[in-house]
Amino acid sequence: MAAEKVFPMTLAGKEKLEQELEQLKSVKRKEVVERIKIARSFGDLSENSEYDSAKEEQAFVEGRITTLENMIRNAKIIDEAEMSTDSVALGRSVTFIELPDGEEETYIIVGSAEADPFEGKISNDSPIAKSLLGKKVGDEVSVQTPGGDMVVKITEIK
Repeated sequence: MAAEKVFPMTLAGKEKLEQELEQLKSVKRKEVVERIKIARSFGDLSENSEYDSAKEEQAFVEGRITTLENMIRNAKIIDEAEMSTDSVALGRSVTFIELPDGEEETYIIVGSAEADPFEGKISNDSPIAKSLLGKKVGDEVSVQTPGGDMVVKITEIK
């Protein structure tokens, strides 16, 4: 049997997943069942788009529940207090400047389970994070991106 994937994450990230799981189980699942019940009352299921839509949503919700349960079960909590701030690591915030004259950008490197680029959280599996992990303030790092290589200089790690 293959080993299950471990999902590194912060305690806050795990709590966020647990909240989403609880919401799906206690609210969303019941809403979808009610939609299916109402759609069935419309009669013939063979041409019932409301029923088809509700069944698709049910499949999505159940799939997401299974995914979240797996992520939570296989979570590896990152203890941020034990980590050094002198090099880029999972759970740390890193600020860098794209060379030669780019703007300063700051990201928190997290596990893939809690990545959210819109909140400034990037996955440790992303090209940028992979290039930055283990590096120190002042290091110039070449990052391979889909748009081509870029060089960044790390200015701060928190």
